[in-house]
Amino acid sequence: METTIPSAGVRPVRRRDRLLTVLAATVATLLGWVVAVPLAGVELVARSGDGEQRVTPFAVAVSTLLAGLAGWALLALLERFTGRARTVWTAVAVLVLLLSLLGPMGGGAGGPATVTLVVLHLVAGAVLVPGLRRTAAG
Repeated sequence: METTIPSAGVRPVRRRDRLLTVLAATVATLLGWVVAVPLAGVELVARSGDGEQRVTPFAVAVSTLLAGLAGWALLALLERFTGRARTVWTAVAVLVLLLSLLGPMGGGAGGPATVTLVVLHLVAGAVLVPGLRRTAAG
């Protein structure tokens, strides 16, 4: 198998685009939180063990950032070790997004909270999956 190494000029652009994608996903989920919680009045609470925990904008931002950075790291690893990084990464990313929906489905405290949490997950995925996929090699 022949592996092509991107030119030095491609890497900074790819890195910049990936960073912008992760930041855009974070901003999008924070905007979703603002629309749902302060504007629409949803009491955004998630079940956690025996209790309930309020979902703060900080929690939304950190979880979106971590998901985006994890997706970026996996994509970078796949690009190093396979010629079909884009295809493999997309399949894994969609599967992880679908699995992530199980948390809100079972952990949302009340109908509006559950719907809001699912929407926040879908918003993050709607930005991260196509955005990072677009930057992928192979």
